[in-house]
Order: sequence, then structure tokens, then C-alpha cells
Amino acid sequence: MLVMKFGGSSVADGKQIQKVFEIVKGRLARKPVVVSSAHKGITNALIACGKAAAAGKPDASPVINRQKEVLVQCGCKDYMLNAHFREIEDLLRGIALVREYSARTNDYLSGFGERMSCRVIADFFTRNGIRAEAYDINELGFITDDKFGQARPIKGWEAGFKAEFDRRVPKNTVPIITGFIGKTPAGDWTTVGRNGSDFTATLVASAIDAEECEIWTDTDGVMTADPSVIPQARSIPFMSFAEASELAYYGGRVLHPSTLLPAVTHNIPVRVLNTNRPDHPGTVITQDGSADERPVTSIAYKESQCVVTIESERMLGQPGFLAKVFDVMGRHGVDIDMVTTSEISVSMTCAELDKLNAAVKELEQFGRVTITTDRTIVCIVGKNVKYQRGIGARIFAALRDAEVNVEMISQGANKINLSLLIADDDIKAAIPALHRALFES
Repeated sequence: MLVMKFGGSSVADGKQIQKVFEIVKGRLARKPVVVSSAHKGITNALIACGKAAAAGKPDASPVINRQKEVLVQCGCKDYMLNAHFREIEDLLRGIALVREYSARTNDYLSGFGERMSCRVIADFFTRNGIRAEAYDINELGFITDDKFGQARPIKGWEAGFKAEFDRRVPKNTVPIITGFIGKTPAGDWTTVGRNGSDFTATLVASAIDAEECEIWTDTDGVMTADPSVIPQARSIPFMSFAEASELAYYGGRVLHPSTLLPAVTHNIPVRVLNTNRPDHPGTVITQDGSADERPVTSIAYKESQCVVTIESERMLGQPGFLAKVFDVMGRHGVDIDMVTTSEISVSMTCAELDKLNAAVKELEQFGRVTITTDRTIVCIVGKNVKYQRGIGARIFAALRDAEVNVEMISQGANKINLSLLIADDDIKAAIPALHRALFES
């Protein structure tokens, strides 16, 4: 079997869904299993409606009108999603009544996009000659914990999913399965995180022992840099799971950070392809990746980071100082990306300023605390970075010439990435300069 995940831009409208139909039609012999995102813009519209309802203004029309546009474009019956529309309207009225929009409620509301898009796609497929059926993924046994907004499948879910999949999905039928969402054992809707349908796809691939997982998006695979910043960025033919994981974690725009975990565990190749150019070979991600000796594979970045610095003479000769600091950060749910230390100070980067502010009072027991915001982590990834003499000189010369100041430097434990901290305002100068030095010279 072949798992095929289509993102929001790939199923944005009737024209795009026709492209998806043709792509799946060409792979029927491989027994495709489709995992779909919501139509582009629907999830954001749902969340905006939820926030407006919490302010006392329940109005589902932005979502309903957008979804009806797609129904018309696909030739679907205009009433086929009426039950979903009523459920959304009822939920928004409930939010307005209590004036509360919790993470649990957000997961319930934001998941309607996938539930609706899968029904539209299945209906379109069936009317055009491919027998298909839509499934909310929980119907097939995908059960998660109750960490709303970042839910993860419960232990042992794969066996139940495989059994339910084999029992419920008829032969010669293409299942269209919701990405992004799940359900707890108690029946509450959950989500695995924004843009998490990639993760859903590799989870499904691992559970049904698929031969490959295809991620269909709007770029020609994984690129050497963000093409919206670097128009001349190139597609990367092959890369390793480790390289792709680093890129995803550090802001690569193509894959969700958790996507590759199931693929690595079950050694399932992941192929990233372009719905708008289906003949392009895209990027194949495997255990070993490419055999070539390129020094750098790609450049990624994460904006809007903050830096917390603790200065204290008490660090000198005090075992366990950092452990105590990390314990505070962990208890407040702050994820740390980069860490640098000196004899009397430690600096750490993170993205969650609100959580960091909550931790400051505890951190002040260790020393003077300062927080710097509006910073970007630039990550240079390549499995051969550690072997390349002079790579650092090229990187820093490029940034010097672009008048970009580097505030922190860190190399990952696996030595396939080099992370640099710069100001947000410098990103437009830094990325082109690095791309020219590493890929165009």
C-alpha cells in the first residue's frame, strides 16, 4: 500500500482536487490510502470564528461560505455538509454563551476542516470513477492522549488501527482519511498540532506497513532554502531522515517536525512531491539519504525567538547548576533550542515568551535574568558539515559581508547542523548571503 498525503494548498479548490484525482488515479495499482488536510484557509477561518465567538460574536458564515465555494467547484450536492455546518454553528453559540475558548474547544472546532474536506474529496472521486470513502481517523482506531493542541497516539494504537482498517475499508476502495485530528478514549476531539497532517500520514503508513509515504505539497520537494525568500532555491533529490528532521524542527516549511519519527522507526521512505508538477521527482527521504559529498543540504530558520540569559558568579564550581535551571524551564513547559555557557552565565533560546515570563521569577533565584526578543535561529544542515574544513569560514565571511551579527553559535550533538542566532531584522540579508556562499558559488 501507498500512503498519499495532500496538504491544504493541494486541495484548496475544485481545480486542485481534480489534480489530486488524476495523481491518485495513476497510482491505483499501488493501493493508495489518502490522508487529507483541510481546504486552504479553512482551519484559520475556524479558529478566527472561535475567537470571535468567545468575544460574543458567533458567526460561522466565513467558514460555511468558503466551504460552499469548494462544494460548487467540485459539483457536490450543496446540502452534503449541512450536518457539519449545524454542528459548527451550535459550537460557536456555546462558546459565545460561556465566553471561553479553551484548547480542548479549539481542537474540536479546528478539526472540522479535515472532516469536511475528506467528504468532498471522496464524493468527487466516486462521481468521477474512483470508488472512495471518507473516514474520520478515529473511526479506524486512531486514539490519542488528551494533550489538546499537541496530542499523541496512545501506546499500542497501531494494532487496533490495522485491525479496524482491514475490517472497515472495502477492497477496491480508496480511503480518504482525515489528517491532523484524533480522539481521546473519552471521546474528546484532539489535534496533533498545526500542519500535523504530515505526521498523521506517516503514522498511518507505519500502522498499515505501507511501502512508501508521499507528501504532496506546492513545492518541488524539499528545497535548499525557503523559495519564498530564495526564488533560485533548488530541489534536493535525496536526503536522510536525520537531515530532514533537523530541517523540519528548525523551521523548514515543507514537513511537520514530528513527521519523520514513525518513518524512521519503521524505515518507510518518504517522498515529497509537487501537486502542481506531478512529474517532478521531488525529494526522497531515506535512512541514508544521498551518497554524494555535498557539504550542506539546506538552510532553515525559525523567527520570533527569545533569549533568556542568567548571569551568576555562583555558577563557578557549582555542580548541578544547569540541571536546576533546566528543571525550572521544563516545569513551565519551555522548550529550549540553543544553549551556550560561560564561567558565569548561561543563555538559552526558546519560542514561548509567555511561558518564559512565567518562569522568570523562579529563574531569578539563580542570578540576574535578562530576556531578549525578536531573534531568529538560522540552521545550516548537512550530514557532511562535520567533515568540511573551511565551512565555518565561508559561513561567517558571507554573514560579515552582509553586515549580519551572529549572537550565538551551536552545533547539534549529531554534528549535522550548525545553528546561528541573529536578529529578526537581519533575516532578509542573511539567508540570501548564505545561499550564495553555500549553493551558488
